[in-house]
Amino acid sequence: MKRIVISVTNDLYSDQRVDKVCNTLTRMGFFVLLIGRCYRNSPKLSNRNYQTKRFHLFFKTGPFFYAEFNFKLFFYLLFTKVDILIANDLDTLLPNVFVKKIRKKKLVYDAHEYFCGILEIQHRPLVKKIWQHIERYCFPKTDAIITVSQSIAEKYKEEYGKEVAVVRNIPVLDTLSKTEQQPNEKPVIILQGNAIHKDRGGEEIIEAMPFIDHANLLIVGQGDMIPAMKERVVALGLQERVTFTGRVTPEILKTYTVSADLGIAFDKNVSPNHYYSLPNKLFEYIHAGVPVISSDLPERKRIIEKYGVGKLLPDLAPQTVSDTINFILKNKTLLAQLKENCKAATQVLNWENEEKIIQKIYSDFI
Repeated sequence: MKRIVISVTNDLYSDQRVDKVCNTLTRMGFFVLLIGRCYRNSPKLSNRNYQTKRFHLFFKTGPFFYAEFNFKLFFYLLFTKVDILIANDLDTLLPNVFVKKIRKKKLVYDAHEYFCGILEIQHRPLVKKIWQHIERYCFPKTDAIITVSQSIAEKYKEEYGKEVAVVRNIPVLDTLSKTEQQPNEKPVIILQGNAIHKDRGGEEIIEAMPFIDHANLLIVGQGDMIPAMKERVVALGLQERVTFTGRVTPEILKTYTVSADLGIAFDKNVSPNHYYSLPNKLFEYIHAGVPVISSDLPERKRIIEKYGVGKLLPDLAPQTVSDTINFILKNKTLLAQLKENCKAATQVLNWENEEKIIQKIYSDFI
């Protein structure tokens, strides 16, 4: 049995894309080991169909964290039995490249975002230059490259001349349906995410809530904007209409999402990575039969217009947001049609179709 070792810098708890990839590879007959990190407050992982390991680190963020994680990862990979290496995102790629060269192993790079285009480094020229040098060194040395959207794949092809496969972060088909949920007293708008940070739409939907008629807002997840959002909710007197759940398991998240009426995806065009992004919450809304209200960015526009599963906003002003949401919630025929379109789209947009690309890539290594 060939052994695959996958590395990622998060704590593995709620990374559904990596979990789906691990399960696909396990079903293909590979032994899979997933490596991540452990925070002080990281929840215990549930039993999985593959092996996991989480590094305990002294440094939590910044350059010393990346140095410590990559140092530990390099030596762990150097002495671990492995046939195929998978690096998730640029922050794990360098030690994987070194081990590939030393041990003559296959290496797949799975880019979950356009890393050198992330907002956090756009105004930090030295940090950005370092990551660009790492990317330029590592990219040509990979045996296969996967990413999450067509726009990012085209960008990498333009920069490096290498073919990049697209595997979107789409849920598996599920039997959970709205008929299993209790109806809401008022319509529910949901914003979910593991990175509810600045410019991800949390501020905008809260500012619009005073103008949205007879609906409640559910915010599921974590991020650095949550404290400020909670303060703004109090300032606007919205405590009875806005609920924060914090971080939850994927199973609980699913039940929250399927109980909602509209889903929010308001990421702004503040960086190349934001512009090219295709967030998994978009597909999770669709699978739950929840129409999407989204900012007008190319990848989500491609999905929303092709399948008719929501509405794009020309801007995120409170009046624009509230007018659109009020119109949809009051127009029962339109809302029902959007929900039916979600149901139909799910039959095409599902992991069972998406994983065929993964199966083709890794079957060449068997």
